[in-house]
Amino acid sequence: MTDSDEYDLIVLGGGMAGLPVALKSAYSELDVALIEDDLLGGTCLNRGCIPTKTMLRSAEVAHLVDRAAEFGVDVENDYTTDMETVVERQQRVVEGIRSGAYDNVENADNLTLVEGHGVFESPTEIAVNDRVLSADRIVINTGARPAKPPIDGLEDVSTLDSTSALEVTELPDQFVVVGGGYVGVEYAQMYARFGADVTLFQRSERVLPGEEPAVSRVVQDVFESEEITVQTNTGVEQLAETDDGIEVTANQNGETLTVEASDVLIAAGRQPNTDGLGIDDAGIETNEKGFIDVDEQYRTTAETVWALGDVTGMPMFTHSARDDAELLYRHLVEDESIDRTDRHVPHAVFTDPPVGRVGLTEAEAREAGRDVAVGRTEYQEQGKPKALGETDGFVKIVTDADTDEILGAHIVGKGGDDLIHELVVAMELGGTASDVANTIHVHPTLSEVVNSAAGGVQKPS
Repeated sequence: MTDSDEYDLIVLGGGMAGLPVALKSAYSELDVALIEDDLLGGTCLNRGCIPTKTMLRSAEVAHLVDRAAEFGVDVENDYTTDMETVVERQQRVVEGIRSGAYDNVENADNLTLVEGHGVFESPTEIAVNDRVLSADRIVINTGARPAKPPIDGLEDVSTLDSTSALEVTELPDQFVVVGGGYVGVEYAQMYARFGADVTLFQRSERVLPGEEPAVSRVVQDVFESEEITVQTNTGVEQLAETDDGIEVTANQNGETLTVEASDVLIAAGRQPNTDGLGIDDAGIETNEKGFIDVDEQYRTTAETVWALGDVTGMPMFTHSARDDAELLYRHLVEDESIDRTDRHVPHAVFTDPPVGRVGLTEAEAREAGRDVAVGRTEYQEQGKPKALGETDGFVKIVTDADTDEILGAHIVGKGGDDLIHELVVAMELGGTASDVANTIHVHPTLSEVVNSAAGGVQKPS
């Protein structure tokens, strides 16, 4: 090592949590080093949220063209998808946002961007390139990457993951998706709407197994209406290269199922980017899945090191990571006492129709010993969804039967990813289902589905 640098704070990883921690700390006149060995913005900006939603928009447009006659619009010829243009548009959008992140870092006084792979030398030292950086406080935000499930032959064939699937410039013929979680369902519908023949394999009994069962049913019904083949209770066991592509062998309830694919996407979870960091040398412990253990103040088992974002495990959302960053900044720089225990963290799945959720499912609420009341309204019962031709889905609100407290809310339907925030705000402010029901909603809007569900809360008989 030829150089040594001392800082007030070192942030290892410039993702959607590390970047704001570094910037805000520098604005507060701390001397900060931000180490990044890839691109600023992390998974969300470069390989996740933004690029996928940009391409999903292209898929949505394709689907609307396909439905044009339903709305009285005559489209003379069938549409085709120009994948090169789809990918080029996605890359332009991402680059425009990413360049803003680099501008912010470059223009921030007291912030030094160090490009390279950082490795812990001790709980207060990180080696990067030919330098050793030191600080009394270090924050880890190195994120996670697609996991590789135990499938025979996986290492011998060329497959896609959530990153490489964003770079496909030729439309696949037979597209197989392994995994029916958030990533798998979004890519399955995207490529089906682009024109690929899509088969999705899901090991459990339904897609989106963490959601309300009825939510999963709506998504699966829509998929089947769009000719996406959904194989549940089916585990992929082997991949083998053939002259025509890839042979996918799966086990479906004890029976062997074989499908030929031109392309296979592996969407079977994520694993933390903790390997190669030297965290053992810093006394930083991980759980059985390799994610860094932290307490409610994001402190690791090393007194001088904190960690936040995907590298610590669930929830793996950009919005929760940003909130992590805000809380940790206030704790480290403004010396506030923080606790993330009682946060209401919503999430969305960007299928069409999208899914929005916050809080407990009905089953989870009952398991927690709550006396439950439920309100539910179908999209097909309301005027605006009928006018839009978007009647798939429902809103379900789970409450405490005695206090009317909102324990959870679940939306699958047009605009559900946005509508969920009305219920997030109500929960955050201590509002009840009656408060939502008694609030005037504009007619005709999709928000009336939420209003109606809140007004219909009743205890199941």
